Amino acid sequence: MQRRSAPGKETAEGMEAPVQGISLSTSQGRLTAFGNQLIEVHIALREDLAALRESVEAHLAGGVRPRRLQAHCLAFCSTLNGHHTGEDDGAFRELAERFPELRPVLEELSRDHRLVEDCLRRLETLVGGLEQGADPREVQLELDTLAALMETHFTYEEKRLVAALNSLDIPDWDLSPPAFLHKDTAR
Repeated sequence: MQRRSAPGKETAEGMEAPVQGISLSTSQGRLTAFGNQLIEVHIALREDLAALRESVEAHLAGGVRPRRLQAHCLAFCSTLNGHHTGEDDGAFRELAERFPELRPVLEELSRDHRLVEDCLRRLETLVGGLEQGADPREVQLELDTLAALMETHFTYEEKRLVAALNSLDIPDWDLSPPAFLHKDTAR
């Protein structure tokens, strides 16, 4: 059963829409609900993608050497892939167990992860070819594709999962944040 949480937004029965800026105090010391932490990680990944795009622009202007750009790209790609692997291997399994009605959403998000992973592989190959004279505009086009995939994916994921994540109380996650909540980004 669905119920309205705000005009045009649906949440599963018993789940409230996320409230930005709300902190939770627990005996384990968690300060922010898991869903809100996810949003923070997504913000950091968006910023890192913007920085990578700026590096490509700087390369086109002759300011960033291909090896430095390649290192930046590999770090970003590794971080994004690690985030998605952590979701697939941890968060999504936990959510599927506790909220079976979210399973179709989780399956769709996992499919998105494969699309992003394919895009990351193409991007790494393109950036790796810059030293051999590959066209940097192809890198820009692939970054545009990645940006569109990420934004659509993150927006959908936040809309559909933040409330469920915020409702979770998993002491192990308080003690050691799972991979999908790590903020070790490529900056």
